[in-house]
Amino acid sequence: MTTWQIFTSAWEWEPSIVVGCVALLVGYLAALRFRPTKAALWFAGGLLVLLLALVSPLDTLGDTYLFSAHMVQHLLLVLIVPPLLLLGIPPSLAERALQWPLAGRAERVLGQPLVAWLVGIVAIWVWHAPALYNAALNSEAIHIAEHLCFLVSATIFWWPVLMPLPGRRLAPLATLLYIVPAAMANTLLGILLAYSPLGLYPAYLSPEDTLGILPLLRDSWGLSPKADQQLAGLLMWVPGGLVYLAALLGVLARWFGSPETDEEYGEATPVDPDTAGATIAPHRRRPHVS
Repeated sequence: MTTWQIFTSAWEWEPSIVVGCVALLVGYLAALRFRPTKAALWFAGGLLVLLLALVSPLDTLGDTYLFSAHMVQHLLLVLIVPPLLLLGIPPSLAERALQWPLAGRAERVLGQPLVAWLVGIVAIWVWHAPALYNAALNSEAIHIAEHLCFLVSATIFWWPVLMPLPGRRLAPLATLLYIVPAAMANTLLGILLAYSPLGLYPAYLSPEDTLGILPLLRDSWGLSPKADQQLAGLLMWVPGGLVYLAALLGVLARWFGSPETDEEYGEATPVDPDTAGATIAPHRRRPHVS
């Protein structure tokens, strides 16, 4: 099998994944009364990335052959999908959802920055511990639980930064103190994975080559088990860190680029519900200097 054949034929259209993504999209549109706003593009983009991460050859390679492919999948589930979904939720929809007593109580607890930070970061570290990671590779049920845990915990992590109600998001300085330690934790884990002894995840040392592509991966792609493990750590270290940096820069750019308004003098500026869901940061203003 050639590289081209891998990327054109190694798709696994798992019905539960496809139906789940379609159901999420239909439920989202129904909540909007089938009158989607521009913010819906963010939500649809998140679902598309989710679908590609779970049914594309990335999943096939990550489940059996390459730790680095599995790492890309995890980065998509943690750093790309949840922010896109959150940016796609209009404020009006979030307000209605938070009026439900159970949702409101859960948000008041899990939406606390310290709690959300710990939930997101601890989940990443715990699931990359060899015992749990290897268990996920050997059990489909545990593997599904791992992916669901990544999606839920990452959504909780990004909530204080990108929640649909801009006025309740973290202020820029608080966002800095929230994102930078997360990026450092992500970088540290990537470095540990890259420089750990070979065999941290034994399944990738001699995978069962049901597709007949192992010679291609080892010889043409140059991904020996050691190179594969180092690449996985490097992917978490560098591209993963850049996502955190991009999120921080987006918040700061939005803050410094926003015009001064009467909010500085105690008069709030109304928020357009059709566009507020796509904003990157709350309408916070720089201090006025006379």
